[in-house]
Amino acid sequence: MKNILLVLLISIMGFSTQAQEKKDKNAKREITVKGNCDMCKKRIEKAAYSVSGVKSAIWSSENQQLSVILNEQKSATDQIEKAVAKAGHDTKNEKAASEDYANLHECCAYERN
Repeated sequence: MKNILLVLLISIMGFSTQAQEKKDKNAKREITVKGNCDMCKKRIEKAAYSVSGVKSAIWSSENQQLSVILNEQKSATDQIEKAVAKAGHDTKNEKAASEDYANLHECCAYERN
C-alpha cells in the first residue's frame, strides 16, 4: 500500500512540474509599417500572414502600426518585416526594394524617407 501511495505521489509531482515549465509561445509585437489606404492594409496583413507562426496581423493607417501576435518559436519580427518590405512597404528596420515599391498602386505610394 505504501508503494502505491509513493508512486502516486511521485506521479502527481511530476505532472505539476511539467505544467509549470510550459512557457507562453505567443507574443504581441508592434511594427511600424508605411502605407496609405485599405489596399495597403490588405497587402501588409497578407505579407505578415505569409510568415509561419503569425496568428494575427492588423495594420492601422492612422498610426502606421502593424500589431501582430506570433509564435516566437516559429518566427520573429525581422522575418515579418522582410516579408512586408518584399510586398513594397518600408518598416522601421527594412526598406522595400525600389522595384517592389514601384509595383505599388499609385494611391499606395507613400512618402519615403
